[in-house]
Amino acid sequence: MTMDKSELVQKAKLAEQAERYDDMAAAMKAVTEQGHELSNEERNLLSVAYKNVVGARRSSWRVISSIEQKTERNEKKQQMGKEYREKIEAELQDICNDVL
Repeated sequence: MTMDKSELVQKAKLAEQAERYDDMAAAMKAVTEQGHELSNEERNLLSVAYKNVVGARRSSWRVISSIEQKTERNEKKQQMGKEYREKIEAELQDICNDVL
């Protein structure tokens, strides 16, 4: 079942209220893929969605980076932290490429 633009915008608003920003971003991405010019409200929804999606990953990245620095003496933990940080970095890159 495909949704029209107004349904997708409504879904994005609902996702925002539920603080489900990944869902909000997906709904607004679907709106942009329909090829219509976005209204001010739609641009704002798109911006809020991606700002929060990226912000959550940035926060995770900072936490993991801090943990990495604190575990310098434990090579196994540091390697695990590095791998997890790289995973978060890849997610951030994918999200940023997606919105562009």
